[in-house]
Amino acid sequence: MFTGIITHLGTILRKTSTGLEISAPRGFLARVTRGASIAVDGTCLTVERRRAHSFTVAVIPETFRRTQLGSVLAGSRVNLERPMTAQSFLSGHLVQGHVDGTARLRQVTRTGNSWVLTFALAPGLARYVVGKGSIAVSGISLTVMSVTRREFTVGIIPHTWEHTTLHTLQVGDRVNIETDIYAKYVAKLCRKI
Repeated sequence: MFTGIITHLGTILRKTSTGLEISAPRGFLARVTRGASIAVDGTCLTVERRRAHSFTVAVIPETFRRTQLGSVLAGSRVNLERPMTAQSFLSGHLVQGHVDGTARLRQVTRTGNSWVLTFALAPGLARYVVGKGSIAVSGISLTVMSVTRREFTVGIIPHTWEHTTLHTLQVGDRVNIETDIYAKYVAKLCRKI
């Protein structure tokens, strides 16, 4: 489990058909061990190897296909988060690192001291997105400002803008989306099985 509070940025050093090597700051790597879970742009992956300045994670074909990690290149920046512990301060919301799909950035609008980002939703995900509810965008815990059947908006404060990959996005870029876990369970319980 994660909180969606991004602590560090990493850089893709190498991508193969079976994994990624990611450079990260020493402060992040200090508590990274083989077998640990790491959220990379909101995707929960398992550390296979740790080096002095990087770590390697295995990525299965399904993950490359369903997430934007399939389109990352060497040099791409990614959001990183270590898993929460029982003693962690839950500052964001409960994030599993199980990406539901992707969304495309449609618009960025500067409003006062913030940015409003509008994303086009993949079909079927809007039912799990609630206005003023939580959503993880590339692993970042955000509050939904508004939602329609085809898109949603989020407001970004300066700290989040500067300390995540959001400031690097261009219109048309894909991001990973994890909708609220509670919405998914409620929807399943309400459906006839």
